[in-house]
Amino acid sequence: MIEKIRSLPHCAGIYQYLDAKGRILYVGKAKDLSKRVKSYFNLTPSLTPKTTLSLRIQKMLHETSSLHYLIVENEHDALILENSLIKQLKPKYNILLRDDKTYPYIYVNLEEQYPRFDITRKIIKGKSIRYFGPFSTGARDILDSLYELLPLVQKKSCLKGKKACLYYQMDQCLGPCEFPVDQEQYQEMVNTAAKWVANKELLIPKLRTKMEFYAEELRFEEAKALRDRLERIGRSTEHSQIDLASNEVYDIFAIATNELRGCIVRLFIREGKIASSSHDFFIANDQYSRDEAYERALVNYYGNEKPPIIAPILLHDSFESQDWVAEHLSQLFEKKASITVPKQGIKKELTALANINALELLKSPQNDKSTLLEGIAELFHLEHIPHRIEAFDNSHFA
Repeated sequence: MIEKIRSLPHCAGIYQYLDAKGRILYVGKAKDLSKRVKSYFNLTPSLTPKTTLSLRIQKMLHETSSLHYLIVENEHDALILENSLIKQLKPKYNILLRDDKTYPYIYVNLEEQYPRFDITRKIIKGKSIRYFGPFSTGARDILDSLYELLPLVQKKSCLKGKKACLYYQMDQCLGPCEFPVDQEQYQEMVNTAAKWVANKELLIPKLRTKMEFYAEELRFEEAKALRDRLERIGRSTEHSQIDLASNEVYDIFAIATNELRGCIVRLFIREGKIASSSHDFFIANDQYSRDEAYERALVNYYGNEKPPIIAPILLHDSFESQDWVAEHLSQLFEKKASITVPKQGIKKELTALANINALELLKSPQNDKSTLLEGIAELFHLEHIPHRIEAFDNSHFA
């Protein structure tokens, strides 16, 4: 192994540490494979881990018996490949985060004669597209609420027909496909809908009034459906009095841990207010690294596609590969990505709010399923918590 380390190329790439049984312990990336891997070891008089490294890394290196590496074209490709391999291989010493799905946005194309709202996870072609979000939950509920409360064009196919459909007969559409509809009147409805999407506190009272009407009419199933919808719409927002009194946008990340698990909180500031939020838990044992947690959180969230809204990124803490991740996101965004750790002012208050929420979420009890799976992993000496368990009934086998 020492000869392999000495002969490593000065190229960008990924490296893998394996134990004596060939199991992958760790996947890492490097701008310069030779410099990066050599930074872990003393090469003379014998191959030993450097004592300046964290106990976690030293423990990993003592278990390492072989090294594999793969050269890539540049640092950007190394970061993408590292993230992909960690998801696939789930190495023992890498932090394993839930695989983030791209969060949906609500958008409206203002170039259309009769604009309508819809959901997307990608950039829509057009010069007058307005996006709202991202929404961690409740996007479909918000959209359904708009079309129930306002007689907007309901479906993409509606305007292609020449006759009014069932939505017109149900008073849920003005029927511009067949009847003349004043565009100023329609635009006022679009503006109202946009305000409700941007500020859910304006939409919620409308839904609550309708829910109460259903209850008074003894239409309990419909009232219950609206109650559940209200709960889902409200779930995605952290309640805060913070208002930047501006149209600023930010994506905010904070990570907090205790002795058992960690929590990632994301806050999305749109038009100066918290538009939505989300959080995830991960295992934080002796293999935990805050630097790696932040790196994985950002790379996982933004994925490999340019987001509809590109916002400056605010972090509660700095991390080792921050500049590298910024370079990767700059290529993804097709513009310079801004990643900063505010030290004072309203931006610092926002990151502090995210961190406070992460700490509070850590106080919540773990669900029974998580506790049970951790117990199974400990009982059977598994390296990771099982994600799938299969059982077979062999009582009828000969």
